[in-house]
Amino acid sequence: MPAPKVAPDSSRRSETARRAILAAAFDLVGELGYAKLSIEGIAAAAGVGKQTIYRWWPSKGALLFDAFLALTTDGGQGGALPDTGDLAADLKLVLRDTVDELHDPRYDLPMRALHTEIVHDPALAADYATRLDGPVRELKKERLRAAQRAGQLAEDVDLDVAVDLIFGPLLNRWLQRTGPLTHGYADQVVDTALRGLRPREA
Repeated sequence: MPAPKVAPDSSRRSETARRAILAAAFDLVGELGYAKLSIEGIAAAAGVGKQTIYRWWPSKGALLFDAFLALTTDGGQGGALPDTGDLAADLKLVLRDTVDELHDPRYDLPMRALHTEIVHDPALAADYATRLDGPVRELKKERLRAAQRAGQLAEDVDLDVAVDLIFGPLLNRWLQRTGPLTHGYADQVVDTALRGLRPREA
């Protein structure tokens, strides 16, 4: 006698649907651009109803943010910065990886769309700050704290300002397309920032 079929667990079905929606949103925004992205299109691509999407996300901006967050989390990003004892080399490695990511066609349009939406949606901006920017900023600051303890940075350096000085120029150049975004530029940013952040000679 064949074993009775067991209905899939509802939570498992929900997670499967959620992942399908996130993947569809990320893929479609890369194909169509944010302006043409619609909840209807995402629902059709994911094989779910619109109400399923609206039950979890209040807007396509919020959905896109979760899609981006899921991709970066699944990709293993968001861990501590490397600490080999050579601050300049570690920062250059991280910034070069950032340059490569910003040039990746799979990331470029979704990230531009997300940043544009953040400008116009205060709730999304707050969510982004709490769930992604804030935790990542703390990881960056922790690496700089280690450099302070090693005497590689001045003790009175404001670490929030230091993070902006080191990581801000790449994002600014990428968003505004003000110049080529290269590994060489990333290295220059690190060298220039660290000259101003190092302890003064006695």
